Amino acid sequence: VQLQASGGGLVQAGGSLRLSCAYSGMVLKINRMGWYRQAPGKERELVALIISNSAPKYGDSVKGRFTISRDSAKNAVHLQMNSLNSGDTAVYYCYGSFNGPLGGDYWGQGTLVTVSS
Repeated sequence: VQLQASGGGLVQAGGSLRLSCAYSGMVLKINRMGWYRQAPGKERELVALIISNSAPKYGDSVKGRFTISRDSAKNAVHLQMNSLNSGDTAVYYCYGSFNGPLGGDYWGQGTLVTVSS
């Protein structure tokens, strides 16, 4: 299973960005899929996850500003990020936990989000 992330970049504070992560490979079921982030000098933290048979889960710092959604037609999840601030500057990593012949936990390459103040 491979995860391909896209959508990072530079944005001004108060602006918006949309990240996407698409998976490829034989996946029977998505257990969890979404995003973590890591800022310089900080630990990786949860941003948002879709969870099978449960409501999405968001990190406390992004609640009310970020929205995660699933695009089944494209085997992808999208993260709409609004009201961005400098604290959102980080490398964002796509994560997926899948069932299937190659089931397990997977990470995509990071995509850099930089919010300028």
